[in-house]
Amino acid sequence: MLALQGDFEAHRKALDRAGASAVEVRTASGLEAIDGLILPGGETTTMLKLLGDEKLFEPLAEFGRRRPIFGTCAGAILLATEVSNPPQQCLGLIDIGVERNSYGRQLDSHVARLEPEEAFERAAGPGQVEAVFIRAPRILRTGPGIETYLRHRGDPVLVVQGPYLAATFHPELSDDPRVHRLFLERL
Repeated sequence: MLALQGDFEAHRKALDRAGASAVEVRTASGLEAIDGLILPGGETTTMLKLLGDEKLFEPLAEFGRRRPIFGTCAGAILLATEVSNPPQQCLGLIDIGVERNSYGRQLDSHVARLEPEEAFERAAGPGQVEAVFIRAPRILRTGPGIETYLRHRGDPVLVVQGPYLAATFHPELSDDPRVHRLFLERL
């Protein structure tokens, strides 16, 4: 997992629950030793600055063209092809358009129980999914190759395109390992 900023320790615990071990990546050379990468939540402006400071943006984009990546919240924003509110640089790896902080301010953060789409149930099993939204982005547009696994208030909140997963919520803050297992299956 990318360990520059955000709650990567919670992702470590989620990966443990899902039956995998995590490696913290902070440099371009760290990408050489892994099969896939989690981009955690955090603050995208700060993440972009740190990626630039570490000269990691281009190596990360190249890694993503060859390997699976799972982005949560700010990580989903980084994976997107379009970002608004305000527009910013992104990796362009998953064909979605996102709006930053679309569900409101920190005070508007909330937990929701989501009914999964059939695609999620086929891939991960039945049952509601607990989703923690913290200053969450909203997916405004999905491209033709996107499969929606979960929705909240009608909006896609967990989408899949080939080796990429993007969640606008924080599955690492739930005890449910299914979303992380979906990522591990892509490795």
